[in-house]
Amino acid sequence: MTDQHPPASTEGKPSALVRFDAFAAMLGDRRPAVFLDYDGTLTPIVERPELAILDESVRAVIRRLAGLCPVAVVSGRDLEDVARHVGIDDLIYAGSHGFDIRGPGLRTQIGEEYLGDLDVAEADLLRRLHGVEGALVERKRFAIAIHTRRVVPDRKASVGDAVRDVAAAFTDLRVTGGKEIHELRPNVPWDKGKAVLSLLDTLGLAGPETLPLYLGDDETDEDAFRALAARGEGRGVGIRVMDPPAPSAAGWSLKDPAEAGAFLDRLAVWLAEG
Repeated sequence: MTDQHPPASTEGKPSALVRFDAFAAMLGDRRPAVFLDYDGTLTPIVERPELAILDESVRAVIRRLAGLCPVAVVSGRDLEDVARHVGIDDLIYAGSHGFDIRGPGLRTQIGEEYLGDLDVAEADLLRRLHGVEGALVERKRFAIAIHTRRVVPDRKASVGDAVRDVAAAFTDLRVTGGKEIHELRPNVPWDKGKAVLSLLDTLGLAGPETLPLYLGDDETDEDAFRALAARGEGRGVGIRVMDPPAPSAAGWSLKDPAEAGAFLDRLAVWLAEG
């Protein structure tokens, strides 16, 4: 099964950094709850996942921001992997697109009953893609990521075909995609958006005094943008990190991880002064 959710266009949507004063006015006296993707949002996209290293200045900003408002990192990476890369204790981490969540006094795992299917699918993918130079099969606890950034252009389509062929054998797995990546995950109604909404409820942040903000750069982050938009006007903000502008359900934009870091720094300063 393949997810297909064509988002609405956000061409020309305002920059949350350039128009920060307008952004702050929208926030008003509400406390933000900040949800952050990792790859492509806090760090540039790189050829191999282990090379996406968080800049110390950005880590310091996130640590400072976490002292002023709730902060969670919501990533497609395994929970332990993203927690190690961010390196800040006592944050809330949601790994594997929200299937694995941990925070102070909080532990949630979704889809453990599908781990056996993922094991079998992983072995099949490794066999099928063994001869495709540059293809990287990355097993996470609750997903399998197949990276194609290093695959030559005329072999990329065949990698996608192999992933879909493997998925077709498992009714309990589904295919999702992103920038130079295919993923197999449990075929359950759970994603980054559902994880964010669940965290808002669990942490007591679903009331009108809190405004959730989500920063992300990829297709899987659209689930969170849509979930926040569905809460109603003014009750959730999506900020898509993208250059050039791309179709998105987010209402605001930033160009790249450097701008994302600058925006978070500006937000932390504004909160500290307010």
